[in-house]
Amino acid sequence: MFKDNSTQMRTINITDNATLEIYQQPIPSPKPGEVLIKVHAAGVNRPDIMQRKGLYPPPKDASDILGLEVAGTIVALASNTTHLNIGDKVCALVTGGGYAQYCTAPAQLCLPMPDSFSFAEAASLPETYFTVWSNVFDRAQLQAGEILLVHGGSSGIGTTAIQLAKSFGATVIVTAGSQEKCQFCMELGADLAINYHQQDFVEEIQHYTQGKGVNVILDMIGGNYFARNLKCMGFDARLLQIALQNGIKADINLLPIMLKRLTITGSTLRSRSTEFKAKIAEKLQKNVWPLLAKQQIKPIIYQSFPLAEAEKAHALMESSQHMGKIILTL
Repeated sequence: MFKDNSTQMRTINITDNATLEIYQQPIPSPKPGEVLIKVHAAGVNRPDIMQRKGLYPPPKDASDILGLEVAGTIVALASNTTHLNIGDKVCALVTGGGYAQYCTAPAQLCLPMPDSFSFAEAASLPETYFTVWSNVFDRAQLQAGEILLVHGGSSGIGTTAIQLAKSFGATVIVTAGSQEKCQFCMELGADLAINYHQQDFVEEIQHYTQGKGVNVILDMIGGNYFARNLKCMGFDARLLQIALQNGIKADINLLPIMLKRLTITGSTLRSRSTEFKAKIAEKLQKNVWPLLAKQQIKPIIYQSFPLAEAEKAHALMESSQHMGKIILTL
């Protein structure tokens, strides 16, 4: 069992006025099927912002500490964990607890840290790669030769979706909020980048596709984008709603859904079972980890902050100035 000179660890907790401060809490013990990770880096994601503001409570039995992805070294194992060892360097998807010196994680959701990767790079992988694979490849079944539209192309999700879709033979269109972000997405492999402040993405997509529309849309915006998405979709296209930054309500014209045989689906990952997420982990290790090892795709980190500066990391994410991932280091 893990031994440490202290039973306490540093964590970042949410105060009553929705700010972030360092606390001391007991080091958790792994439950059956779990490991204890000494955290070297943790990813910052928009659900963390929502939870800090009281808009996204953690699932039942999840840690109330922020943080959905970590990278570090395994320091303890539950008795029934057999495929991992103390000392293994891993990254892991968790339901909470990442903003801390130690974090428990389901053993099935731990993936080996790719060779030559830093802990910060490894910590940038789980949340976005699990999300993109589950939605774009499992739910939407994106195929080589199809066209994927990604809203928010310069985000952590967006940069992951661009690289994965291109790796598997799709054409990628993105929207982004500045020319700098559009250029960044093009350098990552996007075939078309649309500055939504200066261009109408519906018109641009209709022109680019010669009126045929796109096959799959990955949308984290929602709200008034919904009706515009329908106009961008071709026959048998699939819309994946994964977040709602522009709001939860939209006017729906049902006719194009019928005429074009559209599929509209939504998902959240955090509340799904470990067994569901373990199946995604298996597919990632088989299909994506070799691409990371060969550096055919890469993590995109915009900025790292020490754990104590988590509030600055949140401010940067809320500003939407970043391109790629924001990471906390320990």
